[in-house]
Amino acid sequence: MTDKALILARGLGTRMRKDDGSVTLSEAEARAAATGVKAMIPIDRPFLDYVLSALADAGYRQICLVVAPDHEALRRYYEEESPPQRLSIRFAVQESPRGTADAVAAGETFANGDDVLVVNSDNYYPLDALRELRQRSGSAVALFEQDAMLQESNIAPERIEAFAVGLVDEAGNLVRILEKPDEKTLGELPRPLWLSMNCWRFSPAIFEACRKIQPSPRGEYEITDAVQYCIDRLGVPFQAVRVCRPVLDMTSRADIPAIKERLKGVQVRL
Repeated sequence: MTDKALILARGLGTRMRKDDGSVTLSEAEARAAATGVKAMIPIDRPFLDYVLSALADAGYRQICLVVAPDHEALRRYYEEESPPQRLSIRFAVQESPRGTADAVAAGETFANGDDVLVVNSDNYYPLDALRELRQRSGSAVALFEQDAMLQESNIAPERIEAFAVGLVDEAGNLVRILEKPDEKTLGELPRPLWLSMNCWRFSPAIFEACRKIQPSPRGEYEITDAVQYCIDRLGVPFQAVRVCRPVLDMTSRADIPAIKERLKGVQVRL
């Protein structure tokens, strides 16, 4: 088992910063949204508190937030205003937004040769997925049933239907992540579809892969490319943990009311 989790919190929050006249936000919510730091959107308390509390409930104790150079608000909150009791929190700086693999690479010193969970700061993952990944050995990925996402997540169906799909072999190992599959390809895949929501357990091999891959066509170092390098070039199997529970996603201002409703009554203990 591992008790280390790396949280990718550097995102620019471009969609969150955009005004949305269809949503009425409180002054505090609008102020936080304007910064683009989705992790600090107040759902009574910062959204990231819920993410961290779920990790603590799942047994993780050492946390590293991958952040931008300008991250004083996050550091001040967790070091001075609301220091956790169940978790230790460190910070790793990703100097420029060069992609998810580059963000993971920033956490290599924190991992220090151990397996590590990697998740997004703007996703609230089900406890079952976090616990299962912690209890596995070696590399693994949580894949989420599309039907459960459509029925129970806050994410719009048209977005869910465009998510990457995990292809799994008969042994239960990931073959590859199929990004933005077209309608014909989706129609040929067996049901149910299992979606990738960037919820991983990585062995130290991931850091070698992050160094070896080339930028994608959009000029970023992608974690899916690093995973494929591990599978194809390093011979690292990725166990597929299939989860029939939804993930909540904090992407834009329109997500705030729905997430507030779904997290109502959820106890937060850091």
